[in-house]
Amino acid sequence: MARQRRADDRSAYDKALGLLARREHSARELKAKLAARGSNAGEAKAAVERLQDQQYQSDDRFAGSLARQRSGQGYGPRRIAAELKSHGVADAEIRAAIDGLDVDWPALATAQLRRRHGNAPVDTHEERARRAAFLLRRGFDAATVRAATRADLSDSGDNSDV
Repeated sequence: MARQRRADDRSAYDKALGLLARREHSARELKAKLAARGSNAGEAKAAVERLQDQQYQSDDRFAGSLARQRSGQGYGPRRIAAELKSHGVADAEIRAAIDGLDVDWPALATAQLRRRHGNAPVDTHEERARRAAFLLRRGFDAATVRAATRADLSDSGDNSDV
């Protein structure tokens, strides 16, 4: 009980710093978490601004971190951009984060298909549509999906990254 009381008595800055010690957060996300932990909007805003001044919080850094993580999980640029947008990251920062990724999107889409379906050939239009819908849900653009679903997955070579 005493520990809970001490945690509640911490300043908004201390709470935000504790959150950032665990992982990167966007400014919007930090403000929302501080509000949920009992800080008023003014305290939360001041705490986040102080953290930004000290370079402890950066939406650019958050965007890059999340973009690298999601691309590593096999998500496409549209899904990553939508998630960053939901965290309140500006469009310019989103573009910079995605452009900063060293990802071959068609190869990633093909690898996701191989992971999900193996090297099974695409025999029917319905199966091709099912695979295309899977890639679209993962955030790949139409051109990448078309290229990946028309490719013969068994001819894509090395399976070491699957």
